[in-house]
Amino acid sequence: MTSPQETAVAAFRNHFNADPAYVARAPGRVNLIGEHTDYNDGFVLPLAIDRATWIALRPRADQTVWVHSLNLEETAVFSLDQFDHADDWSEYLRGMAWALQEAGYALSGWEGMLISDVPIGAGLSSSAALEMAVARAFQAASGWEWAPARMAQICRRADNGWVGIQSGIMDQMISASGQAGAALLIDCRTLATQPALLPPATAVVILDTNTRRGLVDSAYNERRAQCAAAAAFFGVPALRDVDLAQFDARAAGLDELSRRRARHVITENARTLEAVAAMRRGDAAALGALMDASHASLRDDFDVSSAALNAIVACARRQPACYGARMTGAGFGGCAVALVDAAAVEAFSAAVDPCYRAATGQAPTLYACRPAAGATVEAFGLSC
Repeated sequence: MTSPQETAVAAFRNHFNADPAYVARAPGRVNLIGEHTDYNDGFVLPLAIDRATWIALRPRADQTVWVHSLNLEETAVFSLDQFDHADDWSEYLRGMAWALQEAGYALSGWEGMLISDVPIGAGLSSSAALEMAVARAFQAASGWEWAPARMAQICRRADNGWVGIQSGIMDQMISASGQAGAALLIDCRTLATQPALLPPATAVVILDTNTRRGLVDSAYNERRAQCAAAAAFFGVPALRDVDLAQFDARAAGLDELSRRRARHVITENARTLEAVAAMRRGDAAALGALMDASHASLRDDFDVSSAALNAIVACARRQPACYGARMTGAGFGGCAVALVDAAAVEAFSAAVDPCYRAATGQAPTLYACRPAAGATVEAFGLSC
């Protein structure tokens, strides 16, 4: 079976009758725990997955960016000297060019073939993978030094200032900084990272409900505003600065909706730190229980789950091989994630599939994933 990288390179050769100068890659991600905490300056625990966006490219002598999407069979073309918004997928390319230029980076034009096997709208950060791959392409074509955390900040700026999504920093940070073989604890205030290994003999299984949502059109920005209002009530910059004791002492002063939103974020931050401690002990049962509690909080306090997500999580938890399961990503559709006995992944998936079909009438997509490295670029087969 041809890999996405091979497909992008072959398409480049076919179109340009030449080899690409570089191949850029940036992974999607799945978040084990720590949901809706990133824009509250909190803690998250994602891992980069072995699905990614790939761009086979070469620099141009002018300021033109020419990119063909093999997934969409559409081509985007714009000039770095002057460009406007576009009501299509190229907004992410344009947004990265705008944010990089705003940050003072000198950009050169390039042309390339783009392909991704990160499902769109599934909560696996397909947009961050696209943006980070584009950033890697610009870096390769333009020649400046790669700085993962700085690129993550610029990627977020593209989301917030150009695309119009008030995203946090998690997706960009893990796509830029992921470590092969490990999840990454990210402090979303300082951007400090610490690797965390999965408990022995466990595997991460992505449970795609095959239901989709759009962040811009969802209640995501509304949740951000509610969290900011709750932080203002407590007199702190972000809910990360409120612990459970402080919350319990003053929560009665909040309205019921704000109280539930704040309770999720505050308890989720605590769960994320406890999850890292459990991983360092190799305690799969404790990690699974924290994932279960996270899903309940997202469902009941933050109101971002869905009937499909709840159904697939329930099906996963019924299986003896499952330590815990939860929705992952912004919510309202997309994927859940399960921690599973590595020796029983096939049997687990074979049982969850018909269970979910019976509950919803829809077919899921289930696959184990391996923690992957963050964004890379290769020139003539050498990693850069």
